[in-house]
Amino acid sequence: MIQDSPPPLRLNLGCGRNILHDWTNVDWMALPGVDVVANLNDCATTPLPFADGQVDEFLLAHVIEHVPNCLALMQELHRIAKPGAKAWIRVPHGASDDAWEDPTHVRGYFSGSFGYFSQPYYWRADYGYRGDWQPVSVTYCLPSRFAGVAADVLFARIASERNVVLEMIAELDAVKPVREPRRELQIAPRLQLRFD
Repeated sequence: MIQDSPPPLRLNLGCGRNILHDWTNVDWMALPGVDVVANLNDCATTPLPFADGQVDEFLLAHVIEHVPNCLALMQELHRIAKPGAKAWIRVPHGASDDAWEDPTHVRGYFSGSFGYFSQPYYWRADYGYRGDWQPVSVTYCLPSRFAGVAADVLFARIASERNVVLEMIAELDAVKPVREPRRELQIAPRLQLRFD
């Protein structure tokens, strides 16, 4: 008798009112449609209510910029991730007004920020972080008015100007077993442009 494999476990973390069908919706408030109540700010002291190596995919849509201890969160997500699990992180670009207008945002993110969720970036110092997420790609979402501009010009403007990028979408893969903290193991994400 062939048994069906269970459906993938996908967590919509910090979902708020953005409830997704076929996802397990997680928030710190018991809002309508929330499946699991858990506070992502408490991951340093309180594990999320999921077993080790159980989760296939994560979505953090405009969530992580609100979390003071993002390393504790990413380490906890790594614990519950299956090897190769995907994490999708959507954040405002650190050089946009959107990153700092909201007083509940605690930090800005840039394309290079996601490397610090991997072990190879800690070759200089050990801050106690034990997760390992390889940033695969970072997509810059730009206003449609930039659609005809050459990519090299846009990347130069992104690096030097404010409010060029609306948001970033980072794709990360859970690396298990965890890699050594060695600089030569660092892999930069692929940078992409999208026009909204």
